Amino acid sequence: MGAVDLGREPDVKWDFAGPADAEPLGAAIIGYRDAGGAGLDLRVAGTTAVTVLIEFGDREVIVDDAIGQRTLDGFVAGLAIEAMRVRSKRVECIEVRLSPIQAYSLLGVPPTDLGRGVVALEDLWGRRARRLREQLASTSTWDERFALMKSFLAQCDRPTRTPDPEVLAAWNRILASHGRVKIGELAESLGWSHKRLWARFESQIGLTPKRAAMLARFRYAVDGLLADRPAADVAVDCGYTDQAHLCRDVSLFADRTPGALTAHYRPAIARHRYRAWGRFVQYPAGPVGR
Repeated sequence: MGAVDLGREPDVKWDFAGPADAEPLGAAIIGYRDAGGAGLDLRVAGTTAVTVLIEFGDREVIVDDAIGQRTLDGFVAGLAIEAMRVRSKRVECIEVRLSPIQAYSLLGVPPTDLGRGVVALEDLWGRRARRLREQLASTSTWDERFALMKSFLAQCDRPTRTPDPEVLAAWNRILASHGRVKIGELAESLGWSHKRLWARFESQIGLTPKRAAMLARFRYAVDGLLADRPAADVAVDCGYTDQAHLCRDVSLFADRTPGALTAHYRPAIARHRYRAWGRFVQYPAGPVGR
C-alpha cells in the first residue's frame, strides 16, 4: 500500500506517468520523478504483487528491509511479509507491478529465491540491468521509457514457465475471497492433498497458501481503514476473530497500528486526491502528462 508522503508539503512537485499496461505480459508500469527535489521516503507495506523498481536518474535508493540496510540502483521485491522503507534524495523511477503468476515466468528465478527482503536488479539480471538503466536514462519521454520497459519484459518472458493450473486456481480463489478461505477445503476442491498444495504453491508463488490468504485479507482491510471505517467493523467484515487480530496483522504487514496507518495516509489522500497504485506510490487521480 505504500505511498509517497506528499501530504506534509503541498508545494512538493512530482511528475507521474501511467499506469501503462504491458499486455500480454500481465504487467502494469508507472513512472515518477521528483521534480521538486524534496526527496523520497516511503514506508512500504506488504501487498499481493511482485514489484520491480528501477532508478535511472544516476542516483541510488536506500532500502531498509528484513535483511538490513542497502544502497541499490534498483531491486525486485517479492511477496515479503515484513514492512520496509525506501528512501532517496531525488529519484527518477520506473515501477513495474506483476502478479506472482506473471513474475514466475518473467523474473527467471523461483519466487522463493526472492526471500524476505529485496533482490538487487544486477543480482537478478546482471549486465542486462545496467544496460536497461542506461537506455532509460537516455530517453526524454515517459512513452519511450514505457516502450523500453515493455520490450525488456517481453525478452525476459518464458511462457513455458508457468504455475500449475491448480496453483493458479488457488491463487485466484484466495484473491477473490479476500483471503477468507480454508486451505484444507481449497486443497480438497482442487483434488490435491493439503501437503501437496502447500509445497507446490509456496515454490511457485513465494508464500504458503496460509500466508497468501493473510496478505490478501490485510490488503482488503486496508481499503476499509482508508475509507474511514471503524477498525472494529473492518475486523468483522474481513473475517478477523476480533479487533486485536486485525491489529496484529496490520502491525505485521505495515509496522503500524490501524489508527496510525489511517492517520498517516488519509490526509494525503484527502488533500491531493491520490489514488493507490502498485506497491510504492500513490499519485493524483486524473490524466497524467507523458
